[in-house]
Amino acid sequence: MEIKLMPKDFEEYAEARRNGFMKAKKIKEDGGKIAGIFCAFTPLEIIEASGAMPVSLCGSSEEPIIDAEAHLPKNICPMVKSSYGFAITDKCPYTYFSDIIIGETTCDAKKKMFELMGKTKNLHVMQLPQSVERESSWSMWAEEVELLRKRLENEFDIEITDQMLREKVKDRNEYRKLHLKFLELGKLVPPPLKGIDMGTVLDGLNYEFDMEGKCEKLRSLIDNTVESYNQGLRPVSPDAKRILITGCPMGGVIEKTVGFIDEEGGVVVCFENCGGVKNAGKLIDPDSQDIVKAIADRYLSIGCSVISPNTNRMNHIEELIEEYRIDGVVEIILQACHTYNIESEITKSISNSLGVPHIRIETDYSSSDEGQLRTRLAAFIEML
Repeated sequence: MEIKLMPKDFEEYAEARRNGFMKAKKIKEDGGKIAGIFCAFTPLEIIEASGAMPVSLCGSSEEPIIDAEAHLPKNICPMVKSSYGFAITDKCPYTYFSDIIIGETTCDAKKKMFELMGKTKNLHVMQLPQSVERESSWSMWAEEVELLRKRLENEFDIEITDQMLREKVKDRNEYRKLHLKFLELGKLVPPPLKGIDMGTVLDGLNYEFDMEGKCEKLRSLIDNTVESYNQGLRPVSPDAKRILITGCPMGGVIEKTVGFIDEEGGVVVCFENCGGVKNAGKLIDPDSQDIVKAIADRYLSIGCSVISPNTNRMNHIEELIEEYRIDGVVEIILQACHTYNIESEITKSISNSLGVPHIRIETDYSSSDEGQLRTRLAAFIEML
């Protein structure tokens, strides 16, 4: 009989986004500040040192896309359209409550969309280098991080000292260690969690605003999971094929990708994309002489497909396939995300060179392709 581990824990994370609405409202009522963010490149330590709360903005629902398409082309990324649609309609409480929104030029669609969003929202856009091969890229990004510090100092009438940054670095380091420890539970054979449950937790973590409380909850979840596993509880069949998910952010498509994989004889044991191991394991030395540069270096080393060539990502995927004993790689491409779509040829080559099959899934936030996706994923897993 299949045993589902810790259902109350997973339900809490599943409700985190909705519950977070009221928490964000309470922050505002108490005189607090909120900074809306979109991307893993956004330096959270700078925001937190300013006294503001960084909050991931809505951008994973099909609902506001029709509103966005009044201004944006239909044939662009659904995440870009969803984010813009929520901003212009104020249907997302996080966007509505944000005192400032921080964007970044990760792709052409986003940077042009931000020009439109900036007409109605208080927006700061960070200019991201497109390569990390030149020293000038690293100094440019450090300057962008410093500009963000100055913008937030002016915005919130506060001085952000280096010591304040060092303290926030320590807090974030502690959280990232726990985040990575949770993700590394997927290395167990069989894994102690279904892929959909792990994905639910990863999404829910974005809407837990109290850092100390978030760390405590994550620590408890890890301990409970390990204890249950050691007692012999197994929610996943030992015969389930072990899948690595890579590619675009999963918000808006997790049910019809990770959920289908779970149901068709596979299990996602490793999320390489933005909310997963790509971002979790990178720490910052709080004692660095130039703390702003140390923060900047940490973020610029994230292996996103907008960086060309994207050597960090490719090396990391190769390591993850070995460490997590991967049977198959599923690459999720959001429609019209050209950088990840083109780069998937390289990830496919790396996977195949290690004897691991690779499949590319291109999708959007609609339900129209669910039948096709289930069929393709079932066939892929059966082939494994």
